[in-house]
Amino acid sequence: MTTSAVQDVSGRLFLAVGRLSRSLRQAGVPGPGHGAISALATLVHYGQLRLGDLAAKEGVAAATMSRIVASLVEAGYVSRESDPIDRRAWLAEATEEGARLVSGVRSTRVNELSKRLERLTPEHQAALAAALPALEALIADEER
Repeated sequence: MTTSAVQDVSGRLFLAVGRLSRSLRQAGVPGPGHGAISALATLVHYGQLRLGDLAAKEGVAAATMSRIVASLVEAGYVSRESDPIDRRAWLAEATEEGARLVSGVRSTRVNELSKRLERLTPEHQAALAAALPALEALIADEER
């Protein structure tokens, strides 16, 4: 593929993924915003994390993550405790209610996506299924 074609695919893919993600978020249930849900999902996936590590995984500043976690603690979705190794640091962990929220949001968004996929032609459905390994490879390094 030429450089120009790669750039065209990159731009179209970026816009399509972003718009689809935003559309699915808007179809979801009311509650915490996308940044909070993302941080909560990361805590559900990885378990207890220091706030700095969570901020790094989410790609946000530590101060931003501190505000996000504070709102999640206040809502009962996250518990926070002092790090026994470094008392200056905090450890955050999803509560059972937080895990249920993430599961419900995923379920709602996955159901909405399923409805949209069902409206596609069989050819488009097959093309998306065939593209999944390549899309998963784009994020494989980030999930480690």
